[in-house]
Amino acid sequence: MRGTALALVITVLGIVRAAAHDVDLTKLPLGDGKLSLSAQVGQIWACRVDPNGGGAFRDGPWIDKANGTFDYTKKAIVSGHVVWTPDFKMSVQGDQRVFTSNDLPNHPTGTFPIPSTDAAYQTDRNPNSIREQMVTVSLPANPILADQPICAPGAVGILLTGSVLFNALDAPGRDAVAHEVQDSCQGHPQESGVYHYHWITTCIDDKRLPDGHSALVGYALDGFGIFGRYGEKGELLSSSDLDACHGHTHAIPWDGKMVVMYHYHATWDFPYTIGCLRGRYDVANVRAISGPPPRRGGPRGGNGGFGPPGGP
Repeated sequence: MRGTALALVITVLGIVRAAAHDVDLTKLPLGDGKLSLSAQVGQIWACRVDPNGGGAFRDGPWIDKANGTFDYTKKAIVSGHVVWTPDFKMSVQGDQRVFTSNDLPNHPTGTFPIPSTDAAYQTDRNPNSIREQMVTVSLPANPILADQPICAPGAVGILLTGSVLFNALDAPGRDAVAHEVQDSCQGHPQESGVYHYHWITTCIDDKRLPDGHSALVGYALDGFGIFGRYGEKGELLSSSDLDACHGHTHAIPWDGKMVVMYHYHATWDFPYTIGCLRGRYDVANVRAISGPPPRRGGPRGGNGGFGPPGGP
């Protein structure tokens, strides 16, 4: 499995080095310290972080703090090939888009808790097990932009794999993609067993539409779509191409029609998916997909998952 994952990374490397932004996965910018108290391009406006939260207990050798980069191609990968039985359904009911999921992905995962015999254990000793969840959320089928951006909770959306998307941070507020060790699909469980990603997993196809634009890969909790790493005319996007919340507005396919509307994009650079939210969201949905809040100083948190006190 590790060899397959590395082969995928090498293949991807060949693609992105030839693209407009010349992305080099061996020198991705480290997202540590890119926290803001308002919406800022290339940063994340997180509702909460926990300086005493858990995560990787040491920096992996792939992190180059002196140069502020990390080598994604050399990052440790949790081994294993565990196959699950996913149960993911999505339907539009009136003005709502309704999701039900057991949070089990439609792809294999690594073995969790991370065994002490796994090389990944030398950096991240995630003791949590992947556990089936009972998730039901209703999002606006035709979302509306809020007057102002809103801080991003820990859990920010659902991908079409059936599993949850967290924001780019680990519990203490570091770059989770760089520091935490995940499986070959870049997922792992938090304390209550919620399997989640901190960017768009490479195990979901970044399909291209006829104009080269990426296809839909998931939905944010405000109801807006999340698309892959390619924009109009097939341009590989970076954070600098997007607004502070990591999105922009143009015509996209939406429920079988072409609609001019706001949407988010994935990128290879921090904050990877969502820097803040452009529509309002229901804190009850955040709780539904992020599981119970972790104990203070617990092993995994994803910054707790929750929004600001009293709702967004």
